[in-house]
Amino acid sequence: MNYILIPALIILLILVLVSLVRGIVAFMKSTKIDLETGESQDATDMQLMQNKMMFARIKYQALAIVVVAILLGLTRGG
Repeated sequence: MNYILIPALIILLILVLVSLVRGIVAFMKSTKIDLETGESQDATDMQLMQNKMMFARIKYQALAIVVVAILLGLTRGG
């Protein structure tokens, strides 16, 4: 079982990192657009991307926590 859960955990952690970086990049782009134009109208796409990446990161973190809990349960029980 550990042979399945540990790679799944590693994949989830990579997905968390990717969504975090993409969210930060979208935040930086929207801030740059706001500063250059003085209007937040052009930044709505970037703000939507920020929200999408934030929810993706939360989802992957929750799944990673579930995998860690399962691993801890298996190691304590066995």
